Amino acid sequence: MASTLTPAITIHIAMAGTALLLGPLALTLRKGSRGHRAAGYAWVTAMLGAALSALFIRDHGMANIAGYTPIHLLVLATFAGLARAIYAIVHRQIAVHRKAMWGTYLGACVTAGALALLPGRLLGQLLWSQWLGWV
Repeated sequence: MASTLTPAITIHIAMAGTALLLGPLALTLRKGSRGHRAAGYAWVTAMLGAALSALFIRDHGMANIAGYTPIHLLVLATFAGLARAIYAIVHRQIAVHRKAMWGTYLGACVTAGALALLPGRLLGQLLWSQWLGWV
């Protein structure tokens, strides 16, 4: 199984894991503070890294178009959510920014993470079979 951890998958896991951990920090720090901005910039960077690296991960084992599966639609949602959030904050639309960031975190981090942990997916196989020995 270790041979299936390509550089793209390794980068993706590192970036997605970083985003998953930084998200709550950025979302809960006092808005406008240095810490909030620093965590936000780091989170956006990690999200972009995760989304870009996902474009190099293909799965021909399930329904796909050129190796892109339905979960890859979350890459588009990530780009759209981040663009909306950045546009909103630049234009001082704080409520729109907050909603876009929360939506992107919940959709692209939490939902995608849950989907990645399904037993038939690589990360799910690693967790449930290889590391925990449950499936």
